[in-house]
Amino acid sequence: MPGLARKVIVCAAVDGLILQPLYSKKDQRSPSLIQLKYGDASVSTVSRESAPDLSNPNSSFEAFGIVGVVSVFRYNYLISITRRQQVAQIRGLPIYVVTEVALTPCSSQEDASESVTKTAIALSARASDQSDDESSDEDDIIPAGSGDEGVDPEGDAQWATESTPSTTARSSVAEDVISRKGSYGRFAQRWFSKSGWTMDQKRNMGLSVDAPEQAAGDVQPGDKQGQPKSVPKTFPLPNDAASNEDSVSLLPKLLRTTQIFYGSSRTFYFSYDYDITRSLANPKVPETSLVPLHAHVDPNYFWNRHIMKPFIAAGVDALALPLMQGFVGQRSFTVDSQPPQVDDAAKDSVELSNLHGDSAAPGPPAPEQSTTPDARSTQKKFDITVISRRSIKRAGLRYLRRGIDEDGNVANSVETEQILSPAEATFDPGAKIYSFVQIRGSFPLFFTQSPYSLKPTPVMQHSQDSNFAALKKHFDRLSQKYGSLQIVNLVEKHGVEATIGRRYEEVIKRLNDESGSDAEKVAYEWFDFHQVCRGMKFEKVSLLLEILGSKLESLGSTVKVDGQVTAKQTGVLRTNCMDCLDRTNVCQSSFAKYILDAQLKEQGFDMSVQADQENAWFNTLWADNGDAISKQYASTGAMKGDYTRTRKRNYRGALTDAGLGLTRLFNGMFNDFFLQTTIDFLLGNVTSLVFEEFEANMMTKDPAVSVMKMREQAIELCQKRVVADESEEFIGGWTLLTPTVPDTIRSASFEEVVLLLTDVALYLCRFDWNLDKVSSFERVDLAHLQKIKFGTYITSTISPAQVDEMRNVGLVIEYKPGSTDVTRINTRSLSSSWQSRSQATREQDAVEAEEADKSPDKVEPTQSSSTSAATAPAAETPAPTSAKPAAAPPTGITGFLTRRVVGLPQATPARKIALKALYSQTSAADPAAAEVAKKDEPGAVTRLTEIQEVIVIAAEIERLAIQKQSRLAGKKPEEANLIEKGDIISLADAKKNTGLLEQLGHSIKKMVWA
Repeated sequence: MPGLARKVIVCAAVDGLILQPLYSKKDQRSPSLIQLKYGDASVSTVSRESAPDLSNPNSSFEAFGIVGVVSVFRYNYLISITRRQQVAQIRGLPIYVVTEVALTPCSSQEDASESVTKTAIALSARASDQSDDESSDEDDIIPAGSGDEGVDPEGDAQWATESTPSTTARSSVAEDVISRKGSYGRFAQRWFSKSGWTMDQKRNMGLSVDAPEQAAGDVQPGDKQGQPKSVPKTFPLPNDAASNEDSVSLLPKLLRTTQIFYGSSRTFYFSYDYDITRSLANPKVPETSLVPLHAHVDPNYFWNRHIMKPFIAAGVDALALPLMQGFVGQRSFTVDSQPPQVDDAAKDSVELSNLHGDSAAPGPPAPEQSTTPDARSTQKKFDITVISRRSIKRAGLRYLRRGIDEDGNVANSVETEQILSPAEATFDPGAKIYSFVQIRGSFPLFFTQSPYSLKPTPVMQHSQDSNFAALKKHFDRLSQKYGSLQIVNLVEKHGVEATIGRRYEEVIKRLNDESGSDAEKVAYEWFDFHQVCRGMKFEKVSLLLEILGSKLESLGSTVKVDGQVTAKQTGVLRTNCMDCLDRTNVCQSSFAKYILDAQLKEQGFDMSVQADQENAWFNTLWADNGDAISKQYASTGAMKGDYTRTRKRNYRGALTDAGLGLTRLFNGMFNDFFLQTTIDFLLGNVTSLVFEEFEANMMTKDPAVSVMKMREQAIELCQKRVVADESEEFIGGWTLLTPTVPDTIRSASFEEVVLLLTDVALYLCRFDWNLDKVSSFERVDLAHLQKIKFGTYITSTISPAQVDEMRNVGLVIEYKPGSTDVTRINTRSLSSSWQSRSQATREQDAVEAEEADKSPDKVEPTQSSSTSAATAPAAETPAPTSAKPAAAPPTGITGFLTRRVVGLPQATPARKIALKALYSQTSAADPAAAEVAKKDEPGAVTRLTEIQEVIVIAAEIERLAIQKQSRLAGKKPEEANLIEKGDIISLADAKKNTGLLEQLGHSIKKMVWA
């Protein structure tokens, strides 16, 4: 594949930011200059004459790659990688983690130059301590002779040679040990420093240990006084943002969150030459050297694809560096095919020194195993690499992204691959490379949980058919990609988790019953982790291995020899618990160890007789993987990490887990909302309008849920349930907002309802969007309409979007109730609330309901929403009855739940239905609309504005109402008018009614969440 730029020089010119890619020595391409134009950040290639004079100090800086361009409102920022750390290498190809990024504005030369200067100063101040940025960041793994960073500054790159400071490192042994912290120097520094002790204690407690980073602004010996060593982390509003300050008030927080997300979170990985998004069993076919890396990677794990679009569209493949979120880690270990025998008595005597176990002070960290000249001939050194790939589908945080979406994508979907290969130093092209893949993911069901509880109860959503359809899509996709499937469900069989566990089991049974053959059936194992391992006896996970051992062996591993796949894994384990974090981490590491032992045994190495039985290299690797996945989904390290690291569980680990639980609760209540909004925006799931919505509500909706499709389905369902008279002609349906309290205009809260219009009546349906049911409806005969008023309808003045008089509009329908007008509540949807009532009372209510249904003012009742139209019994949809004398109004529970208008006097006051239009433009990204806008086709269908939609609805209702009212028959069109224009709630009135407490409450929310 065409080579990616190893480094990029960034500077500010007159017309835009200038980027110069620098390639490795083996790539002989002539570097060209790329320009990001100020204003729209359009990407183009420019001549070398456009390059500015870089003789001035700090007029440019070097980056290790480009993440992309983030565009919010009318402002654009270039994201570049300023620090990285090598974490692994596969077949001599290094893999890095991003540890810091810089955001450079593309608004004007003044703003860009100032940002470039600050970044350059920070990087040069850091370089005064480090002869090379890579030598410090990558001191854990330094590839021997990889040649990756052999950037050629000669030839046609004279401009770069003049501006790039020399970073040639001296090869003194003393400098390597002291200044550059060589291997022995690093060992001594970590052992004799306080941080070394602290980190070792953290490891013993099961906590993850991040590499210590120097704080910004710290002054070290030899530093230039007062110069920061980190790139700018504060982002003031642009100079021209004063007139539009309200709409960009969240911009500084967005930029800072973006910088943390891509940089200091240390969760994004990349490689210039190796595709880390694909497992050995899932290569891209056909694999050709002409395909750039961004076109070769798996799009499900290409996290910066959306913000990289400007470079991809412009054909600048050299800068299109794909990033993957997840984890990459690597350890080396040595095994012996004929390990020396250890005398049992001597072994026991040695163990006497460790009688105190956990209470003893931690000892010095053991150096990594290495093959020395005295190594036995029967020994062999291996590398074990773990790569976890987090999907961009339904990506997000713990309680804000749960379950499945209608396309079959689940939350916290992670593919984890364990690779076993000979050590890089002794790599043989003919040696076997083993790959074993596991996956995890949330329950493939529609459900939610509240973030305001330590252990919230799962709330199931949507119908059983909707859940089954989404689950089937999910497993069909997994089967196509991986082969056979084995589900491992780790939730409790009792308590709050049991409900969703049983539902999952029922749907899987239905899936298997409808499958064509045994080969297509999904194996299911429900292992109650908490019950089996109660009392901190996590070693009982071995019981699960006994159950699934034969299944693991049948799935096998993918084996690659000399670049060719000689064996392929035939299926995959899909493990889940409630969050797919803590219990899942413990079990997946156990599965991986089981497979690793089998792979080594196939090559003649029995792990059960090795001298090293603790396998700390394996445990810490998988514990780091669990912590990384947990931080990305729950903002903390993984619980039960002490067991994963040490294979021991004690009270200290339990106390640590309690602290992690409280931290997760705090993050879920306060920090996750804005971060979730940022993730959706950076992935392209929403537009910049999401920040207007967030400022109004301090939270956003799930963009994976197709709101438009849900509304269409709700309208169709309401039509089937509510319009019972087949002689009525259905005209149209809309979704609008209405006060929660009926017959009023002002309300503390509004709900989304469905409005149906036939040639006879108007139906206002209150809909349960979680259960896909009609909870109640109100029928109004068009002959009883008196007036329709439309105009400004402002319900809050808290955010700028809510005071826009052009977008906040609605209509009020006034009518005189008559004998054919009715309000009905779906009693079936509330039946669970009355299960404790006596059988006699229920029978009495049934008799009263039957009598009420025979009254002459009866409107045909709808079927219960809990019964589908296709399967509803005939008894639930009674046929129309002949007119009989009016019955008395129903009493009891039926009278409470069903209100009818019977024999109303003429003085009955008029009632009103207030409706407010939904915003026509939402934050949900609409690719189809974007393509139409680009084409600018004449006559293209566009969405109606809010006021246009209100006028259309009002006009249609008026037209049909006039036909039904005899008092208006024969009048001229201008006289037969039911519509009037006027403010429903004006801006001035809304401001008067917005209380101080409401404003204060919103200010506190904004301070906490934004």
